[in-house]
Amino acid sequence: MKRYFAVRSLQTVFMLWLVLTALFVLFRSMPGDFTAQMAAAGANEAALEQIREQWGLNDPLYVQYWDYVTNLASGNLGESPIYRVDVWEFVKLRMFNTFILVAPAMTVTYLFGALVGTVAGSKRGSLLERVGIVPVIAVGSFPAFFTSIVLVVVFADILNLFPTSGMLSATSATGGTWWAPYLTMDFASHYVLPFFAVFLRYLFIPSLIMRTSVVEVMGQDHTAYHRLTGLPLVSRLRHVAKHASLPVITIYPVSLARALGGVVLIETVFNWPGIGFTLVEAVLGRDYPVVQFVFFVVATFVILSNFVVDLVYGVIDPRIRIDD
Repeated sequence: MKRYFAVRSLQTVFMLWLVLTALFVLFRSMPGDFTAQMAAAGANEAALEQIREQWGLNDPLYVQYWDYVTNLASGNLGESPIYRVDVWEFVKLRMFNTFILVAPAMTVTYLFGALVGTVAGSKRGSLLERVGIVPVIAVGSFPAFFTSIVLVVVFADILNLFPTSGMLSATSATGGTWWAPYLTMDFASHYVLPFFAVFLRYLFIPSLIMRTSVVEVMGQDHTAYHRLTGLPLVSRLRHVAKHASLPVITIYPVSLARALGGVVLIETVFNWPGIGFTLVEAVLGRDYPVVQFVFFVVATFVILSNFVVDLVYGVIDPRIRIDD
C-alpha cells in the first residue's frame, strides 16, 4: 500500500505539472495581441511597449515560464487586466458560489441515482425498471438550458413558488460576514431551482451506471448464495449495492468536475453569479490570467479527485494495489 501511494502521488504531481505547462504553452500560442486588451483604444506603440515590459512579455519564454510557475507556487496569481483586481480576489467568491450549487446537488444526485439504479437493476425487465429508468433518461437527454427554462416557467412564473433568477433579492440585507447571506431564507428560495436543474440534468449518469453494475453483480455466485440462505431482500440489496458501487464512486469526482466546469448554461439561465459565467466573460474579454487559473483549478480538481478515488480503491479492493 505504501508503494501504491508513493507511485500514485508521483503520477499526480507529474500530471499537475503537465497541465500547468500545457496551459502556459496554449495561452501563449493563441492568436491576438494580449497587450491590446490592457491599453486604451488608440494607445500608441510606446504605451503598448511599456505594458509589455511591465508584464514581462518581452522576456524569453523560459523566463516567463519560470515566473509563471514560481508566482503560482507562491500564491501570486496575477492581476486581471480587464477588472484591474487580483485574480484570486476576483474569482474566489464566484468559485464558492458554483461549488455550493454543484457539490451538494451532485452528491444528492449520485446518492439518489445509485438508489434508482439499484432498484431498477434488481428488477431487470420489469415494469418497475422501465418506469424508473426511462423518465430519468428522457429528462437527462434535454439540454441543461431547456430544463432550467422549464423549471423557471413552471415553478417561478406559473406557480410563483420561487424567484426567477439571481442568488439574493435586491432588497436582501448583505451586511455582516461574507457567509451570512448564504444562511438566509432568501438565499434558500433562490437556491432551489438551480439545485434541481443540476439534479435533473445529471441524474441519468449514476442511475444507468449503477443499474448496469447491479445487473452484473446479481449474476454472480455470492448473490445466488445469499438468496438461497434466505437473506432478506433489503439485506441482499445492501450487499449488491456495496459490490456494485465502485463504478459509481469512480465516476463521481469526474462528473463533479465536469459539472463545475460545465454549469455555465444553468448559471446563465438563473443569473447565478458563479465561475461558469465568469469564465465565459473572461474568454470573450481575453482575460488570460483569469481563464488560466480557472482551467487549472478545474483540472487540479479532476486530478486530485481521481487520486483520492484510487487510494480509496486500494483500501476497498487490495487487488488494485501494485504488487511488490
